[in-house]
Amino acid sequence: MTAPLPASSPTPAAFAPRRRISMTVVGPILALILLAALGAWLNPNFLSAANITNVLARSAFIGIIAVGMTFVITAGGLDLSVGSMAAFIAGLMIMVMNAALPSMGVGIPIVLLGMGAALLAGLLAGLLNGLLITKLGIEAFIVTLGSMGIYRSLVTWLADGGTLSLDFQLRSFYQPIYYGGIFGVSWPIVVFGLVAILGEIVMRSTVFGRWCAAIGSNEQVAKYSSVKVARVRLATYVMLGLLVGLAVIMYVPRLGSASASTGLLWELEAIAAVIIGGTLLKGGFGRVWGTVVGVLILSLIGNILNLTDLVSPYLNGAIQGLIIVLAVILQREGKSGA
Repeated sequence: MTAPLPASSPTPAAFAPRRRISMTVVGPILALILLAALGAWLNPNFLSAANITNVLARSAFIGIIAVGMTFVITAGGLDLSVGSMAAFIAGLMIMVMNAALPSMGVGIPIVLLGMGAALLAGLLAGLLNGLLITKLGIEAFIVTLGSMGIYRSLVTWLADGGTLSLDFQLRSFYQPIYYGGIFGVSWPIVVFGLVAILGEIVMRSTVFGRWCAAIGSNEQVAKYSSVKVARVRLATYVMLGLLVGLAVIMYVPRLGSASASTGLLWELEAIAAVIIGGTLLKGGFGRVWGTVVGVLILSLIGNILNLTDLVSPYLNGAIQGLIIVLAVILQREGKSGA
């Protein structure tokens, strides 16, 4: 018979390994809190309702796109064309609405037509990128780098080197999509919130999310596990294209125009937000809620630079690039220390 343990003896639970807190989880949240505290300390207007609403509304465009980018990167892909794609879709949407104005007049039907055109263009653009990558086997970096130049050139050509502007009456009618809202929350923030919630559910609780992680982690093993790798990867690019179209729908009423500078560096911001949020750049693991935190971090950095004179706002792109490099370094160190 086994002798009972002495009263002073440690229990088996005492020998269980302690769960370490991962900095890839806590780090982005701490950074967000510190940035909010820094902004409030530097400028008393930072935490005002008007400023917070402005930051959230402006971050909604990148946020919507970044949710789609999370799935693409989780599945081992990349898309450098989203900023140029957004510019092209915005220009196309404006041209469609202006062309239909004489026959349809100002009203809800013409706005719905423009929205449909944006979503269809986004779907087709994402489908084209996905087919070139999955069917022809071209590297995602090459395909999206090429399409980035194509879309940017197309919108410049359509605008004849200038700006495509929405008709003034249409712009006035369409503006509530950006400036209006519900219960004091603007529509871009509402849409961003819904997209983020749905994205997190799909990533965490559906087979599609698990397939994306499996493909990004080890494509060959995923194939042996009967995962339709090409189909799933294609779906991620189509989803991203649709979300770019949705972001454009929210963006066009803000300025009512599109030009070669529209969406400039959006791809950098979207990728930075995804990596800051903890999604692995090489694929295999994605975190939509982390992407949302990453988007807010980048938005707060830009807002702080605008409200203070510590660093020129023109260096925002340089700061974002530095953040991407640091985030990837932290990911590698986290893997080696695990």
